[in-house]
Amino acid sequence: MSFTRLTALACAALACIAAAPPAASAPGANPVKAGVDAWGRKDFTGAVRAWRPLADKGDADAQFNMGQAYKLGRGVPADLKIAQSWYQKAAQQGHDQAQANLGLLLFQNGKQFDAMPWIRKAADRGDARAQYVLGTAMFNGDFVPQDRARAYALMTRASAQGLPPAANNLAQMDKHMAQADKTRGIALARQMEAAAKQPNPAAMARADLPRAGSVLKPAEPVKPKPAPAPAAKAATKAPQPAAAPAAGGRWQVQLGAYNSPDAARAQWSKLGKLSALSGFTPSYQPAGKFTRLRVGPIASKSAADGVCAAAKAAGQACFPVAP
Repeated sequence: MSFTRLTALACAALACIAAAPPAASAPGANPVKAGVDAWGRKDFTGAVRAWRPLADKGDADAQFNMGQAYKLGRGVPADLKIAQSWYQKAAQQGHDQAQANLGLLLFQNGKQFDAMPWIRKAADRGDARAQYVLGTAMFNGDFVPQDRARAYALMTRASAQGLPPAANNLAQMDKHMAQADKTRGIALARQMEAAAKQPNPAAMARADLPRAGSVLKPAEPVKPKPAPAPAAKAATKAPQPAAAPAAGGRWQVQLGAYNSPDAARAQWSKLGKLSALSGFTPSYQPAGKFTRLRVGPIASKSAADGVCAAAKAAGQACFPVAP
């Protein structure tokens, strides 16, 4: 059962972006904070003038703020492509709100498959908009494997944070879900709530830096802290070699769901060049208003896991599909 399609949901969630004021980095006399103050006075041109040089130098908060300016058309002409580019720069540095806004913007623009990794990151950190979209995707089985218990948990958390459309979807889930899935979902939601209350070392390192939802008051001067040293990246495990296509194999892997068969074929024209996917045959399967892109044939689940591991190592999301 698919109670609401994701495109409409993403548009509703994306509306929350416009309401988010810009973020200030280290408090005190600095250009990012000065730009936030200018924004608060509705001097949008002055705010952009303060942020742009910092954004060009790689300041994540300034980059996020530039994305907000281009998204809203304040101080600069509205341009969603430029807004997306600034969100992406900040998101790649781990900026929470930029990751959420980037995922939602990609989703609204029909790039749902590209959006889901960013939406997952934001949902894992408790962003209600991302939980709302990811929960619906998991309930419908679009763009991600279907998991109705986790979908119920995500929608519960989004609703608890005051997102009205989440409450509506949760009510519909209650009508159509098995009690066992709801019971598991409630338990997962409690775990998520408990985890959200635990101290987050990464967040604590920047606890004095207000994010998109808050702006420092001028009466609260605090000495800026030095920027923390970049954390060492954990060593990544080398992926297993991908399996070759197996004649007569019944397993497949799914590489995404798109707005039309033409969009799915266009994506395959790009993905088919990856060595991990070379030689496989694509199939385009209708799923409501969407078309799922799957490839095969693959002999077994372990072989499908190998294909996905190699695809993911190349930056392509992927999951096995049972016969």
